[in-house]
Amino acid sequence: MKVISYSEIHEHESFNDSEIITPPTSPLIIDIQPKERNIIMGIGGLLSRSFDSYENPNFISKIHIYAFQLLPERITNILSSFGADFSASQYGAIVFRGLVDVDQEVLGKTPARWQETDYRKLKNYGFICSLLHGAIPSKPVQYFAQRKGGGIMHAIIPDAGMEYTQTGSGSKTDLYVHTEDAFLYNQADFISLLYLRNEEEVPSSLYSIRSHGSMENKMQELFEPIYKCPKDANYDVDNDETSEELTSIFYGNKKWPFMRFDAAEQIFNEKVKQSPRALNHLLDFWEKSKALIYNSFVPDAGDLVFLNNHLCAHGRSAFVAGMKMKDGKAVKCERRQMLRMMSKTSLINIREVTHTDDPYLIMEEHYGKLFDLSKL
Repeated sequence: MKVISYSEIHEHESFNDSEIITPPTSPLIIDIQPKERNIIMGIGGLLSRSFDSYENPNFISKIHIYAFQLLPERITNILSSFGADFSASQYGAIVFRGLVDVDQEVLGKTPARWQETDYRKLKNYGFICSLLHGAIPSKPVQYFAQRKGGGIMHAIIPDAGMEYTQTGSGSKTDLYVHTEDAFLYNQADFISLLYLRNEEEVPSSLYSIRSHGSMENKMQELFEPIYKCPKDANYDVDNDETSEELTSIFYGNKKWPFMRFDAAEQIFNEKVKQSPRALNHLLDFWEKSKALIYNSFVPDAGDLVFLNNHLCAHGRSAFVAGMKMKDGKAVKCERRQMLRMMSKTSLINIREVTHTDDPYLIMEEHYGKLFDLSKL
């Protein structure tokens, strides 16, 4: 019986039944060639001159066409295959190393917090990230639950006032692995994380449900709708009636499931009162999962991580913002900065929870419940 590794599967068209695929334990890493990077950077400039914004509906509606017309063929082939691959061998994350050039002088100092971001400097990156989502193909969307919308691309910046929070603005505590917006039924299908700078050399954390191998005859209790997941650390759940809603951790195929999981909120948030049975199952799952978390990737400026949000959770290690080690000593540096974009493969399937006048703005507040704008 031949054992096929994750890296080998990309070199084969098919396998015999006697061949067993070793569960993937790390993301696929793609080194972008200088020629490809030049093309990608040129595309960003071209689209910036052609459209006023990467949120222009005329651009977004044709994004899949532009993706296949303009992106390097190797990139579109990788992403289009990734978008439809939920198999045993698919980790659920791709690292595009050196995707873009980042001029640190043009970028300027990292703002004190995300609210102060000058998105005019980031316009080209918005078009580039949008095209990657278009190659899946999927449509970039924004969530009212994330900064009341705030656009389809968000700057993620450490905030001195939120250092110990389980959010993108935190820094001084590990950000536990989580699928984005685990408290929603219509969470993002795909996420891109583009690193503009990471001078602190903060490792990224990735965890794939496929690293366990087949779920047939194991952990089937995670398909039961008995688990709470409150809105994340950006919200106060003390008086939140929606926090009592129950759902499952696994969903989809019983052998090769998807997952909806947030360790910080579902296990370590003391305000969440899981039932004893649910908590026992979660703790058992966490013990099995911890050993499979991948922490070996330290992003550099210009790297991009592309995630299937149903297969792969993400997080990061704790760090001191604005400080790096040099010759064994801690010295000041520019603080970490990255860009997040999320997308859905079908606007039709989410129409029930999107804004009446904007099909790209998702209004889900918690497990199917919509925001009541009259109370905000």
